[in-house]
Amino acid sequence: MTQKDFPEVKTPEELSDQPREYRAAVEKIVISHAINELYGSQVYDEPAIALAPTPYAKWLTCRVVMEEYGHHVRFAELGVQIGIPESDLNPQTSYKKPLSIMDYNMESWIEFCVIKAIGDMAELIQVEDLIHCSFHPLRKLARMTMPEERFHAQFGEDFCPDLLEAGEHDAVQQAVNKVFPLMPAFFGRPGSRNNEIYRKWGIKMRTNEDMRDDYVNRTRELIEGKFGLKLPNVELEAA
Repeated sequence: MTQKDFPEVKTPEELSDQPREYRAAVEKIVISHAINELYGSQVYDEPAIALAPTPYAKWLTCRVVMEEYGHHVRFAELGVQIGIPESDLNPQTSYKKPLSIMDYNMESWIEFCVIKAIGDMAELIQVEDLIHCSFHPLRKLARMTMPEERFHAQFGEDFCPDLLEAGEHDAVQQAVNKVFPLMPAFFGRPGSRNNEIYRKWGIKMRTNEDMRDDYVNRTRELIEGKFGLKLPNVELEAA
């Protein structure tokens, strides 16, 4: 199927007219985003308000929290519109579990800033891949979400240099060493059958390994080029 042959599904109601494989693929993406946006808000973003060291940092963190919860609300609303049970859109009741990165035990403001810098960059790349999605409601939602994800990644990119200037070089490096090895798995397995189906129908455009490699390159440029730190070596699974 070439790009010009992709379906153009313009409303949630039109999804029911599509083949089962297409419907299931859209539902998987919506469920995944709804669950991970909520769980990430609960285990990282909201607790970071208490860790933020200044009123200004707390204010910006509150904005991040509000927007991340908002992402869950938007994806969950879309999920309900296309017939997904509400219980499947909540990490406490869904059959689908949050991503393994969510198991990371965040303990400090420094770790939160690193998570925003390199964790939300991964989320940004995932959202970028949906902005030409053949399911237009998901495309629209990605385009609404992307500026906020850019802000969240920029949040970490702006606060980390402040920490480095304050003499926290070793602590920031340690946080990078702990967080970064968890991130490549965020993009899924090379040669994934799910990813193949997403691309077949024009729901997503890039392979998992392409997005993962893009992520590693962007992260290396940030950590080593801008921060002057070292990105730890991580053995990436080959396609």
